[in-house]
Amino acid sequence: MSATPQKNRAPRRVLAAAAGLATVGALVAAMPAGAQDRHGHGHGHHKPGRTVDVQLLSFNDLHGNLEPPAGSAGKVIETQPDGSAKEIPAGGVEYLATSLRTARKGHPYSITAAGGDMVGASPLLSGLFHDEPTIEALNKLDLDVTSVGNHEFDEGATELARLQNGGCHPVEGCYEKDKKFEGADFPYLAANVTNEKSGKPILKPYTVWKKNGVKIGFIGVTLEGTPNIVTANGVKGLKFHDEIETINKYAKKLNRQGVKSIVALIHEGGAPASTSYNYDCDSSGAGDGISGPITDIAKGITPKVDALVTGHTHQAYVCTIPDPAGNPRMVTSASSFGKLYTDTTLTYDRRTKDIVRTSVKSAGAKNPKSANHIVSRDQPKADDMTALIARWNTLAAPIANKPQGYISADINGRGSTAIEKPLGDLIADAQLEGLAPADKGGAVVAFMNPGGIRSDLVHKASGAEGDGVVTYGEAFTVQPFTNMMNVVDLTGAQLVEALQQQVSGSNEASPKILQVSKGLTYTLDMTKTGAARVVTDTIKLNGEAIDPAKSYRVAMNEFLAGGGDGFAALGQGTNKLVGPSDLDVFNAYLAAHSTAEAPLAPPAADRITVVQ
Repeated sequence: MSATPQKNRAPRRVLAAAAGLATVGALVAAMPAGAQDRHGHGHGHHKPGRTVDVQLLSFNDLHGNLEPPAGSAGKVIETQPDGSAKEIPAGGVEYLATSLRTARKGHPYSITAAGGDMVGASPLLSGLFHDEPTIEALNKLDLDVTSVGNHEFDEGATELARLQNGGCHPVEGCYEKDKKFEGADFPYLAANVTNEKSGKPILKPYTVWKKNGVKIGFIGVTLEGTPNIVTANGVKGLKFHDEIETINKYAKKLNRQGVKSIVALIHEGGAPASTSYNYDCDSSGAGDGISGPITDIAKGITPKVDALVTGHTHQAYVCTIPDPAGNPRMVTSASSFGKLYTDTTLTYDRRTKDIVRTSVKSAGAKNPKSANHIVSRDQPKADDMTALIARWNTLAAPIANKPQGYISADINGRGSTAIEKPLGDLIADAQLEGLAPADKGGAVVAFMNPGGIRSDLVHKASGAEGDGVVTYGEAFTVQPFTNMMNVVDLTGAQLVEALQQQVSGSNEASPKILQVSKGLTYTLDMTKTGAARVVTDTIKLNGEAIDPAKSYRVAMNEFLAGGGDGFAALGQGTNKLVGPSDLDVFNAYLAAHSTAEAPLAPPAADRITVVQ
């Protein structure tokens, strides 16, 4: 893989390339070091005190959501003083920019960092242009550094290198006349992703922020399991390494260079006991706190690392998890889609060059050391972001505003907490109908992965199209990957095994329930453990029990057909036929089954019987 080197821009960077990193590999972007920090603060000549408070602003999982996310995907839950829950509309890059710029005021030492998935699975406004609009917005936001996430690999390492280094798209070229895409002016860190052949990281593993003698190192990793949740083409030729081992290795390296203050940016996360953004994650009650992969990762990361900015699970938390030496260490995540940002105070000791560690709420302190804040929509919009959105919307409009179908009410997908989602049923039905004809594959059942449903279908108009109209842009936001549909032969035994893999193996701790087309019914008993949760003798297709020896034609997207998301059984299909894209069959179904006079109603979502 090769990439054009990034040209040096105006010297406003504060992230100096760490020593020796220029040789890391062909995909490393050279980052110029700046004479003053990017927020315009000079280097003052006053005598510095022993400690300096460094502000760390962070967010994660933006997924190209430049416009405020619609429906339930654009709300955060806030626990009120009386214990009730309130939903607050949040997000949108016009408001995120204002929030961050306001937060930085009065903080001469301020760093903005992100925990991955800045792009990928993006709404049409960004996805249509291979996420160039989002990178441009992040440059304007003064993002200093981010780790890669799994979605940064959706289009492969070469495309990721282009997002870092700039240059027009190899197939579609430049989108605006006389304008070349300049790439990210912040480093994407990928410490645990190496080129299979060379063994070298494909992007910078770490970077160092410097100002007035204050040095803070950042190491960025994505989850080791990225290949299981990204299409095979996206991770071709790449090796993903253990998060703990990688971070510990580079923390040692940074220490040898005299960098004692280190923040890890990790695209992996956990689940707090409450979905409220203002939940006290350090509560000591029964069932309180946080669970999930990040807890074990945090416990294994060297005490040399002072704070962990995390992501991937789209949850909001600010927790203290002890490091291996038993000292408190902050672990944060700011939900998703730019709805929250985290403000953390890192107290830097000039003598030890290290962060003075305290828990989230240190004894006697009035203000917590770290807290999540809502990116509310009742603050002024940032003019430069409004202009950016308008510019790209003008380019997208001819495609985005085209009506595809009509709905009578919200059809919830991403925003639904249910195991079976109304939008999941709709998508699976569309896939079955599109691939059932003999010449299209002869499918008798269809499966949809829940993670591929990226938003809700919202009844309220997003623009001038009118309520209930589903535009191409809205349909694209639901299914932005443009995965090709596959139809394969699977035995009844493999079908049953696939259903069991939803709740066992790699999916046991956090089940991934496939959305199923009409005709397939079964019972899921969540009081049991592992594969036993699927009550096998209840599995029926069109009222008939599944015959383990019989062959069935099954429709699914290419990600699932490749065994993605831990569904190895679905990857064993034979006699594969490749059909149209998932988005095309979805739009065709909307057109065939709805009119302005007879809109589609939300499906009943009654195919899977759940015992809790």
